[in-house]
Amino acid sequence: MYKKFLLILLFMAGLGVSSSILLRELVVRDFNRLTEAEQEDRVSWVVADLESVFLKQKGWSPEMAVEDAVWALQLGLDTRVRDRDGMIIMETSRALASLEPEQQVRLKAASGFAKLSGTGEFHIYPLFLHGKEIGQLEVRFLPDTRNSFFISRTNHLLAYSALALGVIACILSIVLARRLSRPIVRISQAAQNISQGNLTERVEIPGSDELSSLGQSFNAMAHTLQVQNKLRKQICANLAHELRTPLTIMRGQLEGVLDGVISNDESRIRLLLEENQRLTTIVASMEDFFEAQASVLSLDVHQLLLRQMFDNLALSFEAVAREKGVVIRVESDDETMVSADPDRLSQVLINLISNALKVTSPGGVITLSGKQTVSGCIITVIDTGCGISEEDIPLIFERFYRGKDGGLGLGLAIVRELVDAHGGTIEVASQMGVGTVFTIQFPAEPKTP
Repeated sequence: MYKKFLLILLFMAGLGVSSSILLRELVVRDFNRLTEAEQEDRVSWVVADLESVFLKQKGWSPEMAVEDAVWALQLGLDTRVRDRDGMIIMETSRALASLEPEQQVRLKAASGFAKLSGTGEFHIYPLFLHGKEIGQLEVRFLPDTRNSFFISRTNHLLAYSALALGVIACILSIVLARRLSRPIVRISQAAQNISQGNLTERVEIPGSDELSSLGQSFNAMAHTLQVQNKLRKQICANLAHELRTPLTIMRGQLEGVLDGVISNDESRIRLLLEENQRLTTIVASMEDFFEAQASVLSLDVHQLLLRQMFDNLALSFEAVAREKGVVIRVESDDETMVSADPDRLSQVLINLISNALKVTSPGGVITLSGKQTVSGCIITVIDTGCGISEEDIPLIFERFYRGKDGGLGLGLAIVRELVDAHGGTIEVASQMGVGTVFTIQFPAEPKTP
């Protein structure tokens, strides 16, 4: 991962340096074109002046040609003028020779004529007057030291900047590659450790960027896996305990009867029957759970009057509630409807009411309420019991999870499976010593398998 990041960053750095070189080439090319255009303009000025001089003088004047040659030299042009017969009328070297020595030195130094030393090709420009050729102007462009200095400085500046930027880009690429790859490598190592069974592995990625968010998500996943693994171990232990206890009792009693140590009377048979019933209850609870998981395939959904179902359930639990000194209250209007399988919904509410009765002390109240909404129906089961601890709330819907009150730990798992089968949701809010609220939301149209 580090090498990949480094290669990508180095490629981007190289691309940036290449772009600067390309930009330099474009700038120099345009600059050369501009210089060439200026030179052509200067030539056109000299051509126009020579044609004007010829018109005024009614022919070629060596004196005026000298002036034009000197002027052209100041414009950076080495010139030579020929008449229509090809005879040289004037050239730069002869024009310079006609000047004072001091003027010659100054003009040669300023124009770069001495550096040219007679090298380079002449370009021919015909001279016309009234449509007739009157001669030719031969031009050779003198080197412009200012332009050469500009291009040289540009090349040096580009070379130094490219070198400096290249070094800085390489250093930054190495640093950034390490910084970017380190969290990913750390997460990869942690994931490998988790795959080998070390569920306590966590990663610490500071900051608030996407990598930090990834680290937090990874830690949340690892925590969930750790909790699930702990629950699986508890499931095996709970199930083994629930099955072992009645089996051990039954085996001990039967061996005692066979050995003649224990009498085979009616009380002994009743005890064996109770333990058998306990095993039957465990197996039935497991069957209910697996049936709840598959219930989405066998839902028989109807529009049900919620108040009628609440009244029937309150009547069913009336005797148990009266015995515990608990009041079951119904709060729902007569028109509230819910789309659900009546048997499955009844199973959900029976589980919740049964649990509420277990934890509600005498004088407490269990409230069943329903409310119609635009998106479906909301059912709440509220008790004034002892409440659920904060650490237990995320786990109460897990299969075989048992709280302080014992039990096989399948009741609320079955409730959640049945609610999920309808496409609904169930939430719980609780406060120790105050009570618990289970809120179920059923959609207007349950999902279909």
